[in-house]
Amino acid sequence: MVEGYNKNITSSDSKPTPDRQSSELTTWIRSLQQALTVEVDHGFINIQGRTNKFSNFVTGYLLSGPSTAVNEFDFSRLQELALDYEKYQTMSTDDRRKIIVQTRQALHTLFKYKEGEERAEPNKLKIRRSQESTLHKRSSSAYSLSLQSTISSVKGVGSKQAERLSTLGLILIRDLINYFPRDYVDYSSLKTIDKTQAGQNVTIVAKVRRCSSFKSPKNPNLAILELFIKDKTGGMKITRFFAGRRSSSIAYVKSQQSLYPVGATVAVSGLVKESKYGKSLNDPLIEIIDSPNDYLKSRTIGQILPVYSLTEGITADKFRDLIQSILYLTSNIKDPLPKETLNRLDLPNRKEAFFHIHNPENSMTLAKAKRRIVFDEFLLLQLSLLLRRDLHKKSDSPQLSIEPNINSLVGKFLSILPFSLTNAQRRVLKEIESDIVKAEPMSRLLQGDVGSGKTVIAISALLTAVQSGWQGAFMAPTEVLASQHFQTLSKWIPQLEINVDLLTGSTPKSRRKQILTDLVNGSTKILVGTHALFEDPVVFERLGLVVVDEQHRFGVKQRNKLLNKGLQPHLLTMTATPIPRTLALTLHGDLDVSQLDELPPGRTPINTQLISPNEKKYAYDLIRSEIKKGHQIYVVLPLIEESEKLELSSAVDVHYQLSTEIFSEFNVELLHGKMKSVEKQEVIQNFINKKSDILVSTTVIEVGVDVPNASVMLIEDSDRFGLAQLHQLRGRVGRGASKSYCLLSHQNKNKLSRQRLDVLVNSNDGFEISEIDLRFRGPGQVLGTKQSGLPDFALASLADDADVLEIARKEARIILDSDPLLSNNSMLRLSIKEQWDRLKIGNKLN
Repeated sequence: MVEGYNKNITSSDSKPTPDRQSSELTTWIRSLQQALTVEVDHGFINIQGRTNKFSNFVTGYLLSGPSTAVNEFDFSRLQELALDYEKYQTMSTDDRRKIIVQTRQALHTLFKYKEGEERAEPNKLKIRRSQESTLHKRSSSAYSLSLQSTISSVKGVGSKQAERLSTLGLILIRDLINYFPRDYVDYSSLKTIDKTQAGQNVTIVAKVRRCSSFKSPKNPNLAILELFIKDKTGGMKITRFFAGRRSSSIAYVKSQQSLYPVGATVAVSGLVKESKYGKSLNDPLIEIIDSPNDYLKSRTIGQILPVYSLTEGITADKFRDLIQSILYLTSNIKDPLPKETLNRLDLPNRKEAFFHIHNPENSMTLAKAKRRIVFDEFLLLQLSLLLRRDLHKKSDSPQLSIEPNINSLVGKFLSILPFSLTNAQRRVLKEIESDIVKAEPMSRLLQGDVGSGKTVIAISALLTAVQSGWQGAFMAPTEVLASQHFQTLSKWIPQLEINVDLLTGSTPKSRRKQILTDLVNGSTKILVGTHALFEDPVVFERLGLVVVDEQHRFGVKQRNKLLNKGLQPHLLTMTATPIPRTLALTLHGDLDVSQLDELPPGRTPINTQLISPNEKKYAYDLIRSEIKKGHQIYVVLPLIEESEKLELSSAVDVHYQLSTEIFSEFNVELLHGKMKSVEKQEVIQNFINKKSDILVSTTVIEVGVDVPNASVMLIEDSDRFGLAQLHQLRGRVGRGASKSYCLLSHQNKNKLSRQRLDVLVNSNDGFEISEIDLRFRGPGQVLGTKQSGLPDFALASLADDADVLEIARKEARIILDSDPLLSNNSMLRLSIKEQWDRLKIGNKLN
C-alpha cells in the first residue's frame, strides 16, 4: 500500500518553484495511481492499509487535492469521484472496476492538462506565423482559386506533380485541405540546454563558442561541420553533414564554417541525442539571429512541423509549401454547427480547425483543431446511425406474443434443457421479449464470450416467433457453423414437433427445391443457413425474426437483403467477439445492446501459458498426458490471408510432423480452408465423436465446435493473432469440468509482442481484453476481418477518442430530437448522404 494510505505528500510551507510544483503534482498523481493499482491487483476487495481502507484513503486524498494548483483546471470531477468512493464498500465488483477506471481517466486528464500548461510557456523567439503570409500576402492570381479548383491550377504545380499527387487521391484543392498530417515534429518547445533530454525535439537559443570543419576520413565526399554552443545553463555539440561532390571542396566547407562566427547567437531546432560524450544535435535546423527583435526567416525553427504521407517524387518541403500556398482558402469553409453549439462544446469553428491542423500555432491550437475534426467525423457517423435507427423504428413489424407458461414452446424448450439459465440469460431474454411484443422492429446486438449461452437465447427467440405464427431464420457466416447450429437445433426441436431445415451453398439441388417449397408454404418454421439465405429464390411465407450469428462477418448489404424478405422482421445479431463500447457505438450505434456477462456454473478457469520454441517438449508432454486421460487436443495455426498456398503448406507440414513423428501413436486429423464442405464436416464429426485425438486446424476460428472433452489448445505463432481472436479461440477448451490449458507458442522476441500476449495470460475478461486489443491493433483487426461498412476515419481513433465519441453521440441525439429529418440542417444532411453513398450501404441498415 502507499505508506499505509497515510503518507503526507507535501509538507513544506515555503512557496514552491514551478519545477517543484510540477514534481509535487506528479508525485500526488503517481501515489494515487499506485493505490489504485494495488486495489486492482487484489481483485477490488477494498483492501485494508495500515490504518485505512482503500476507499477511505482515496476519498480523503481526492478531496484534499494536490497542494499545487493547476491554473483553470476543473477539480470538480475529482471531488465527485471522492463522494462516489464513500459508497465503494457496498458496490458490486463491476461498479468498483468502473469507478477505478474513471479515476484513472481523470488523473490522466489532469496530467495531460499540466503538461499542456508547461508546454504553453511564452515563446521568446519572434516567429512570423505562416497565417500572416498565407492570409494577407496572396497574389492577385490566387483570387480565382476555390476549394473546387484542381490542384494543377495552383501556381507552380506542373502536370507531372499533379499526376503524382493524384496517386494519393489528391485531385482538387479541397482534397489537399482534407489530407491531414500523419504526424508532427514539435520544435515549439523552447528549452535551456540543461533541461533538454535525449529523444526530445527541442529549440535552443545559444551562442556559438567554437566552430570547426573537416573532411570525413572514411568518405571523401562527406564533410562535417561541428559547432559547440553554450547558454547560461550548459553547452552542447551540434554536428552538420554535407554530402556530395561540392563537399569535397575545401573552399565550400570553409564558407559554411564562416556562417557561424564565435559569439553569434543561433536558434537551433532538432532531436536531442545522448552518447558517452554528452548531449548533441545531429543535422538540426540552424539560423543566426541578428537581433533579438528580428523575426526568424526560417518557417520551421521553433514551430510544429506537419508530416504527411507522401509518394515518390514529392518532397516533404515542397508538399508543405503547396499546402501553405492554398491554406488561405480555409476561410471559405462553411460551418454546419451554430456558434452557440461550438461555445457550449468548447470547439473552434471549422475554418480555424482546418487551418491549424496544417499550420498549428502551438500544441494547444493543434489539440483544439484535432478535437473539432474528430468530433465532426464522429458526429456524422452518429447522426447517420441514429437516423437509420429512427427510420427503422417507423417500419411495421410482426407483433409477436409472449406466453409465459411451461406449455409454451419456449417453456417446453427450457424444461428439457439439462441446465438452468443463468441470471444474465434470463435478463437478456426479458430484454428481447420486451422488444418483440412491439409493432416496431427489434434491432438488438447480443454480445457474450464463447460458452456464455447465446445459442440458447437465439433458439428461445426463434421459438417465440414460431409460437406467434411466424417463421425464423438463423444465419451463420460459414457452412461449418451453420451445420453446427442445425445439429444443436435438431437435438432439441424435434421434441417440440417443429420443422427445421438447413440451406447452404452445398445443399443438393433436389433437396434445395424441397426446402424452398416447404419455406413458401410455411411448413418449415425455422431455416438455418449461410449467405445462401440471401439469394432471391429463398422466399419465406411469414418471416418474423432473423438471428445473425457472428454478425461482423457479414456485410451490411447482405443483412439488409435478408431483412427485406418480408414485413420488416425483428433482428437479433450475436457475436462471441466482445466489442469495446467505442467500437460497438461505431459499428452498431443503431442497435440496442445486450450483454451476457456471466458464464454458466461449472466452467473451470483455463490455464493460459506462454511457451517459447525451446519449451515445445513441455507442450508435447502435456498433450500426451491429457490424451492418455481420455481428453482431446486442438493445434491451431494462423490464417495467412496473403497466401492460401502457404497456409495450406504450413497446415499439411505440421499435420505430417505431428502424425508421423511426434504423436504417431494417436489419431491426428487436419482441417483447413481448401477442404470441401463434406470433408470438413467429416473431420469435425470425427473429433466430436472422439474418433480423433488431435485436430490440427487453420479455420477453427470460424468453427463453433463444442467439444467438452477437449482440454488443451496449442496455438502456434500466437503473436500473429489478435488478442480478441485468441480469447475467442481459448473458449473452445474449458467447456467441460476438467482442467484445461491454452498454450500460446511464439517465436517473436519483441518485448511489446510479449506484453500483448501477457494480457491474455493474466485476464479472462473478454471485454477488458478487447479494449486492449483495440489499442494494439485497431478496429478492423479486433473484429478479425475487414468489416464491411466500417467507417474510414481520417483522424478519429476509437482507442483514444472515446470521450469525443460520447459527446458526438449526445449532440447527434439533441440535433435529431429538434430536427428529426435534418430539414433545417442541409449541410449535415448532404454530408451524411455523401457518407452513405461512399460506403454504398443504402438507407436501410440494421
